[in-house]
Amino acid sequence: MDTEELLKKVRRIEIKTRGLSNNMFAGQYHSAFKGRGMAFSEVREYQYGDDVRDIDWNVTARFHRPYVKVFEEERELTVMLLIDVSGSLFFGTRGQQKTEMATEIAATLAFSAIQNNDKIGVIFFSDKIERYIPPKKGRRHILYIIREMLDFKADSVRTDVAVALEYLGTMQKRRCTAFVLSDFYDRKDFEKPLQVCRSKHDVVGIQLYDPLQKALPDVGLLRIHDAETGYEQYIDTSSKALRRAHQRYWQEREEKLQQTFIRNNVDYVSVATDGDFVKALRQMFAMR
Repeated sequence: MDTEELLKKVRRIEIKTRGLSNNMFAGQYHSAFKGRGMAFSEVREYQYGDDVRDIDWNVTARFHRPYVKVFEEERELTVMLLIDVSGSLFFGTRGQQKTEMATEIAATLAFSAIQNNDKIGVIFFSDKIERYIPPKKGRRHILYIIREMLDFKADSVRTDVAVALEYLGTMQKRRCTAFVLSDFYDRKDFEKPLQVCRSKHDVVGIQLYDPLQKALPDVGLLRIHDAETGYEQYIDTSSKALRRAHQRYWQEREEKLQQTFIRNNVDYVSVATDGDFVKALRQMFAMR
């Protein structure tokens, strides 16, 4: 992609996603993500009903009467976008490729975050860490992230979600909100790293999928290609038994993924490439 075309795409995505963020998610993002916790604000004299655990003993000793610490909610967040850049994301039969939808969702979340004065960082991952962009604030930083997403070429085509979760735990010591954008076509079990990551951070899973992956159309012979293994074969989609087996596989896979998130108390939303990601995100925000 040449520079002029890239800049046009960046601008197009900024106009769309910034507008969505300003007009549709203004209050929802703010209320859905509460901040790291409580930050010290001031001290005041003890009042009946105050928690004795909040007594500031140093101030109390100095003035010979009890004083308590007052805390305020710490609004500023660090938001990390863990973005799958493996081969399976470069697939789409309706609407757009999964990677294109991932870019729009990531940009919308990023613009929502800077309205809340939050910092945004990115981890691009395949079956290894492809690129780390440290958290920063501001529009220029988000435009840089969008450019990277549009023009990024991963070294590997395979997926390993656990690698990204473990890296987040290493790089991000303070609590953050982490959005994992992936199709979760992972041949390994990532539940244990998810469990560890969830104990430190607020983790949200956003699954991207193409409708063809959910239900095969009846179109006769169809050549399929696995972007992560390179395996190719022809399948006969006119076979009802084959279509039923494919749908059963999808349902079993989805149930397993959902249970993984539910067991670990991780919010999760699934978005089709021909679907409305705005509606999906709003529903997810409303559940929090």
